[in-house]
Amino acid sequence: MTESLTKHERNLSAIIHASTFSKYFIPFGNFILPLILWTANKKEHKFVDYNGKQALNFQISMLLYSIVAGLISIPFFIGFLPDLFDGNFFGFHRLSDLNNLDIHISSDDFRFGRLFWPAGITGLLQVALVVINVVYTILATIRTNEGETFKYPFTIKFIK
Repeated sequence: MTESLTKHERNLSAIIHASTFSKYFIPFGNFILPLILWTANKKEHKFVDYNGKQALNFQISMLLYSIVAGLISIPFFIGFLPDLFDGNFFGFHRLSDLNNLDIHISSDDFRFGRLFWPAGITGLLQVALVVINVVYTILATIRTNEGETFKYPFTIKFIK
C-alpha cells in the first residue's frame, strides 16, 4: 500500500490479526471477530480490507489443514479397532485368567504402540499447525501495526 496510512488504519488492521487469538476464549472466535471487524471497515480503508482478507483466509486455511491432518489418521484407527475386540488385546487370553490374579505386564502383551505412532504423527502435525498459526499471527500483527503489508504463507485464497 503506497498511500500514507493513518494510525487508525494500522491499529485496526493489527487488531483484526490479533483478534484471531480469541479462538482460545470464544468458539470460532478466530473467524467471528475478524469477520465483524473486517466487514464493518472494509469499504472505508483499503489497508483494512487487505488485512481482513489475509487474516480470514489464513484462519480458514489452518482449519482446513487441521481437518486434513485429522482425517489422515482415521484409517490407522480403523485398522486398530479389530485388535481391540479380539480378547487378547489387553493381555488377557481368557476370562478364567482373571481368577488367578497373576497380573504381569510384558512388552509383548502391550499393543498400544500401534495406536500411538499415527496419533503421534498427527499430533505433531497439529502442534506444528498451532505453532505456525501463533507465530505468523504475531508477525502479521506487528508488521501491520508498523504499516507494512503482510502476506501469510501456506494460505489458500478463499476470499478474494
